[in-house]
Amino acid sequence: MISGPDSMLLEDYEDYLLLQRRLSDATLCVYRYEVQQFLLSGHSLQQIDCTALEKYLIDQIEKRNLSDRSVAKALSALRSFFTFLQLQKIREDNPVALIQRSREAKSYVQAVSVEEIEILFSCIDTSTPLGFRDRTLFELIYSCGLRISEACNLRVGDVTENNIRVLGKRNKLRILPIGEIAREYLDEYLNCIRPLLIKGRLCTQELFVGRRGKKMTRQAIYKRFVEYCRVCEVDAKVHTLRHSFATHLLGGGADLRSVQMLLGHSDIQTTQIYTHLDTTDLEKAYHKYHKRDDKTGK
Repeated sequence: MISGPDSMLLEDYEDYLLLQRRLSDATLCVYRYEVQQFLLSGHSLQQIDCTALEKYLIDQIEKRNLSDRSVAKALSALRSFFTFLQLQKIREDNPVALIQRSREAKSYVQAVSVEEIEILFSCIDTSTPLGFRDRTLFELIYSCGLRISEACNLRVGDVTENNIRVLGKRNKLRILPIGEIAREYLDEYLNCIRPLLIKGRLCTQELFVGRRGKKMTRQAIYKRFVEYCRVCEVDAKVHTLRHSFATHLLGGGADLRSVQMLLGHSDIQTTQIYTHLDTTDLEKAYHKYHKRDDKTGK
C-alpha cells in the first residue's frame, strides 16, 4: 500500500486529472492504477531518467504480460503524471517525453555501419567528373552530418582550410570541422573537377554543380544516391549519412551536447533519439570510422 507523502501526491494527482484534465472515470481509474504501480516500485521521482523508466516499463510488460495497447496506456498515464510533477515544481523535465520520441523515432531514424558506408562510396566511379563530384558530396555529408538542403546551398566561399560554414534551419550558422578524407576529396574537387563542370562560368558560386555548371538540386542528389545504393545493394537513403554520422559519434563516446551542436539541433531531445540505438554496434562502428580517417590505416 502507498502511504505518507506518496499517498498525498497520488490524491493531488487525482484531483488534477478530475478537475483540470476532466478525464472520464474509466481513464482516471487506469491512470491512478498505473501511477500507483510506479510509486510502489520505489523509484525516486526527482532522479529517475528515461533509461530507468524504460527498464521499469519492460519489467512491467514481463510481469503483467502487457499488450501494446496497455503499454500505450501506461506511457500516457506516466507522461501525464510527470507533467503534473512539473506543474508542482517537483521536476523540471518530463522523462517520458524522451521515451515517446525514441519510440516514434524508430520508424524513421536509420543508420548504416561503417562497412556499408565503405561499400557505398567504393561503388562511385571517381574517374569521371560527375562521379568524383558525387563522392566528394557524399563524403562531406557524412563527415559533417549535413542536411541535404545544407549541402545544396554550400558556396565556394563557405569552405575554409579546415572547416565549412553551414547555414541551417532558421538561418542558424554552424562552423563545422571537415574530416581528413572528405578534405582530400574536396581539395581535388575544387582545384581540378569543379572547373571542368562550370566551364568558365566564373559567376557560379555554388559548391556542387551539375554538368552544365548550375547548382545541384535536392532531386538530383536523391536520384544519384538511390542509383548508387541500388548498384551496391545497400539499404539507405541520402539522409542516412547524417544519421550515421550522429550514431557513430555517440557510439564512440562523444557527448550529446557536442553532437547536438554539430547537427544544428535547437532541442537536445531531437539528438537524444540517437542514443536509443544499439550502443555495442555503434562503438565498433565508431572505432572503424576513426581508423578510416587514419592515413596509416588506409
